Amino acid sequence: MTGARPALSRRLRMMGAAISLGAAGALAAAPAFARGPDGIADIAEKVIDAVVNISTSQNVEAKGGGGGSDRQTTPQLPPGSPFEEFFDDFFKNRRGGAPKGGERGEMQPRKTNSLGSGFIIDTAGVVVTNNHVIADADEINVIMNDGTKIKAELVGVDKKTDIAVLKFKPVKPLVAVKFGESDKLRLGEWVIAIGNPFSLGGSVTAGIVSARNRDISQGPYDSYIQTDASINRGNSGGPLFNLEGEVVGVNTLIISPTGGSIGLGFAVPSKTVIGVVNQLREFGELRRGWLGVRIQQVTDEIAESLNIKPARGALVAGIDDKGPAKPAGIEPGDVVIKFDGKDVKDPKDLSRVVADTTVGKEVEVVVIRKGTEAIKKVTLGRLEDNEKVQQAAAKPKDEPAAEKPVTQKVLGLDLAALSKDLRGKYKIKDSVKGVVITGVDNASDAAEKRLSAGDVIVEVAQEAVTNTADVKKRVDQIKKDGRKSVLLMVANGEGELRFVPLLVQ
Repeated sequence: MTGARPALSRRLRMMGAAISLGAAGALAAAPAFARGPDGIADIAEKVIDAVVNISTSQNVEAKGGGGGSDRQTTPQLPPGSPFEEFFDDFFKNRRGGAPKGGERGEMQPRKTNSLGSGFIIDTAGVVVTNNHVIADADEINVIMNDGTKIKAELVGVDKKTDIAVLKFKPVKPLVAVKFGESDKLRLGEWVIAIGNPFSLGGSVTAGIVSARNRDISQGPYDSYIQTDASINRGNSGGPLFNLEGEVVGVNTLIISPTGGSIGLGFAVPSKTVIGVVNQLREFGELRRGWLGVRIQQVTDEIAESLNIKPARGALVAGIDDKGPAKPAGIEPGDVVIKFDGKDVKDPKDLSRVVADTTVGKEVEVVVIRKGTEAIKKVTLGRLEDNEKVQQAAAKPKDEPAAEKPVTQKVLGLDLAALSKDLRGKYKIKDSVKGVVITGVDNASDAAEKRLSAGDVIVEVAQEAVTNTADVKKRVDQIKKDGRKSVLLMVANGEGELRFVPLLVQ
């Protein structure tokens, strides 16, 4: 290792010289603000002592296998997690062997260590970081900017937003930072990230806000700030500051094929973090609101079928029998466009606003039902940890190979009245009513929308159907009215509903 250092240093010096020479002309011509706004150094100096390193340790059991084989599996960790690099090294690259004398036995447990970032929000010793930084840790320590190391206790975590709160006993006066308003961030605005990349500690980088409200399918409440400020492994849990020195986000993950920053970093916005942190400090857990509905996107086709212009809101695809929405009179087919005074543009909006609303609060929900707006009053329940925010999904399933008893063909669908034999064949519950699909033309719009044999059409254009003639009559009327598509309410064998728009022209 020591022999490689001089060569590496020479390479770095040569690279630096090449960059300096090649960019000299451009740098001379560039205005001062091209390097970033003045004052970054002042902000960094002001807040740096509030940013801490998070050191964790964990006892990992290692069991030997017969013949010296290693049967351990590498833990599945979030991309960019500080644990990831360590476990890769421990499980994939470590050297091991049988005990002396050729005896076979179990390997001894060993302690693993990892580093992440965090920041102090209260001079009493309260720290915010990421859940994945401290997940499964047996011991957590906070390392101050001056190197002081203090043992910390876990106050609470929220896995859905990847936020954790720690508490430690200060040994000297602390510097704390305040949260800013992430909603006021503008695209192109400068932000500053401070953290512990690759265990280097106290590193400051700057960049701009590349996007807001970014959904990258990491969880039900995705609304990330995207930035090109350099964020790397070890930055997880660190703060993202605005130019006022306020925390507007918690750096959480990166997208990178190399493991290093490529300018795609994501931070949980302070608007989300504040609510989570307050609940964790008060209750030690999250208490989210619960509406008790399954929802899906209002596509342009669905909007046209429901005569909603422009396409917006969250389409209610199903109602939980024990949820708050049912007694309030919300029904499948309703489109929620406003919740507690807040506009709902898409299903994610509804998921977030419901989760952020106080449990037990009575709220007004504005829905569109058959082209008319209606107000429903709902008293929110509590989303339990074992309950999921469900997104209605249309999944293909294998079609039985048996011959299909065709009664009527409509829109590329072979339809039949539900019978005892068909219920048994497709495993359809007795509570499901409607017309069963027994076949789908591969070249039809229905096939593209993933309708399949065994699905049951419950409604056509928001009217219940009980036989194949009902379906044909409703579709013919839609065509006669000059509509481009028809909206079907479809159930699977278990009775779970979803809405599917089909082209009729």
